[in-house]
Amino acid sequence: LASDDTGNRLRFQLELEFVQCLANPNYLNFLAQRGYFKDKAFVNYLKYLLYWKEPEYAKYLKYPQCLHMLELLQYEHFRKELVNAQCAKFIDEQQILHWQHYSRKRMRLQQALAEQQQQNNTSVK
Repeated sequence: LASDDTGNRLRFQLELEFVQCLANPNYLNFLAQRGYFKDKAFVNYLKYLLYWKEPEYAKYLKYPQCLHMLELLQYEHFRKELVNAQCAKFIDEQQILHWQHYSRKRMRLQQALAEQQQQNNTSVK
């Protein structure tokens, strides 16, 4: 029974790590160039991994964009395009642009909230 727990924990950790690797477009390019996406068993495994989209599992992810990539990997056309290094480079650039936009937007929201709290504190006095 204890070995089942250890095995399940190890499987969870391995699948968590693998799913998060899918956020890296260069890794996806590596897999595509080595023919993994042509292997029916591997494609079925990617389908199985969709359970990571469930909130009880997704909460463990540090790189949630991996779920978007996992979703895109369900499509044969996307898997075929990943063989092209330019495709991986484009995805990588788009992710960076998204993170930059998100960071700036979040900073502006935090700044506005801080200013509002400061005004509230001033008006209470």
